[in-house]
Amino acid sequence: MLRSRGASALVAAVVLSCVSAANSSVWAQGAASSGGNAGWFVPKTAQPAPATSTPRGPARNAAVPMPAAPVDSDETQSQTPPILPLPPVPPSPDIPRGVAPPVPVIGVISVPDVMRLSTAAQQAEHVLGGRRDELAREAQKEQAGWRDEQQKLQAQAKNMSSDQIQQRERHLQERVISAQRDFRNRNRIIQEAAQVSLGQIERELVQIIRQVAGSRGMNLVLHREQVALSQEGLDITQQVADQLNKVLPTVFIPAANVDPEVLAKSGTMPTTADVERQQQEAPAPVVAPAAPPAATHH
Repeated sequence: MLRSRGASALVAAVVLSCVSAANSSVWAQGAASSGGNAGWFVPKTAQPAPATSTPRGPARNAAVPMPAAPVDSDETQSQTPPILPLPPVPPSPDIPRGVAPPVPVIGVISVPDVMRLSTAAQQAEHVLGGRRDELAREAQKEQAGWRDEQQKLQAQAKNMSSDQIQQRERHLQERVISAQRDFRNRNRIIQEAAQVSLGQIERELVQIIRQVAGSRGMNLVLHREQVALSQEGLDITQQVADQLNKVLPTVFIPAANVDPEVLAKSGTMPTTADVERQQQEAPAPVVAPAAPPAATHH
């Protein structure tokens, strides 16, 4: 058996696990899940007692229980831990009366629903999902090439010298390591491009939630997944999604052949913040004074 078989198979498994992890959806992050019982506390008394095995017959050489020796009351008292005195607690001065908090006006929102309704999030998921699928297909194709190369090497090994076999093995290992490095780098680029896209949506979403809540007089907005009961009039999900699609219908997504880290270090990444800054720094349009009305002769 060839030495390259175990090494290349191990590296191929690592590459496929890396690519399959990249196929998971990027937009599931940031939203709290309401399902499951991870947030419930199960008291110990409610847990079933562990099953004890019942002996089928009389145990051999079982120890005969001995009567307990009388316990001396003085010895029992000596084993009781003493109660040690604690230092006095310093008195806490009175706190002056402050301003009462405002009366809470509560609203609820579902951020996962907003992301599903967002056209910018749908755009990013479509583009980046296609890149992840393409990467997975290329990884499977590369792995098939490794298997073919291994089979050819095994079939030709009997007609090759040991030096030739070692050279072919070395070449295959270098190919596997190079492909592994390339797939990991491309996977990182896809993940960072998703972070760039998601960051633009999240930043705009915070501002819109604040604006929508302020327009309806709300000073406290809770996640709908964490609320057991709420009326329909308290939910601002649809209003926030509509405003988000109006303000941010699309997002900037780095090209597939562009490294987001290199683009960020260059300082030329065209994000929504750059667009807002350009709009603020743009000079106000000069309005020409209106021409005086023409004189009329009677």
